[in-house]
Amino acid sequence: MASSSTRQLLARCMSTAPAAAKKLAIKHVTVIGGGLMGAGIAQVAAATGHTVVLVDQTDDILKKSRKSIEDSLKRVTKKMFSDKPEAASQFIEKILGNFATSTDPAAVVHSTDLVVEAIVENLDVKHELFKRLDKFAPEHTIFASNTSSLPITDIANSTTRQDRFGGLHFFNPVPMMKLVEVIKTPMTSQTTFESLMDFSKALGKTPVSCKDTPGFIVNRLLVPYLMESVRLYERGHASKEDIDVAMKLGAGYPMGPFELLDYVGLDTSKFIIDGWHQMEPDNPLFAPSELLNKLVAEKKLGKKTGEGFYKYK
Repeated sequence: MASSSTRQLLARCMSTAPAAAKKLAIKHVTVIGGGLMGAGIAQVAAATGHTVVLVDQTDDILKKSRKSIEDSLKRVTKKMFSDKPEAASQFIEKILGNFATSTDPAAVVHSTDLVVEAIVENLDVKHELFKRLDKFAPEHTIFASNTSSLPITDIANSTTRQDRFGGLHFFNPVPMMKLVEVIKTPMTSQTTFESLMDFSKALGKTPVSCKDTPGFIVNRLLVPYLMESVRLYERGHASKEDIDVAMKLGAGYPMGPFELLDYVGLDTSKFIIDGWHQMEPDNPLFAPSELLNKLVAEKKLGKKTGEGFYKYK
């Protein structure tokens, strides 16, 4: 059931919900998924004056999400209001006033302008979610997925609003990273695309546009680079340490490819490359790596498990 704060927030949404317009000014946002990405998206939306409902399966998950948002805001206010604790508290309170949580997505989407999905990277699960929400959301509501590796078109096909469906790919950590990739499928209307671009700018982000191609822009260039780094090491042409140093000092990258793979998670990287290889088995850029597969099988997934290509204390 929705909490009293959620009901109050929904009442505010309903009193100001816009009719379908030529270009939708997104004011009320529902974020599905209370993990790192979903909580980050909810935070930046609430911080920029949008009313936000964050949805996940249990209240326990949502409590953790809310705490992570509060902790993040406290870190921000330490810099902004270093000698003004009262101003810091008011700042946090104001942002959290735009924020509510719920475990019932169908109950909260009936007055929302935008649904942003940030759940598990599983096409069947996403299909089930959007198919259900499609029945309850108003006609004007735009649907968007934060997927980093699945085709937006495939997800949109689970709904009857393919023209009001696009991709909004944020980067981790969301409050810090300025980029948003706005994905336009062949069915996405120009009105929807422009609304998503405007929304991204309203969050203080810099949006870039991309068609619905595997990996969009960043991951399409980044993942093959990371995989070729692994192949270079597998062939014995250079050590992983020297490859990392070379790319940091020679290309000016903040992290070397093996450091970045460990940071992202080797399981995440394997999931992406496996999916692309399945879609395009003859593309050499998407060829799997025996070493990467071996490390993932051994549960050496990077920093989060204490060991990947490097060991972490």
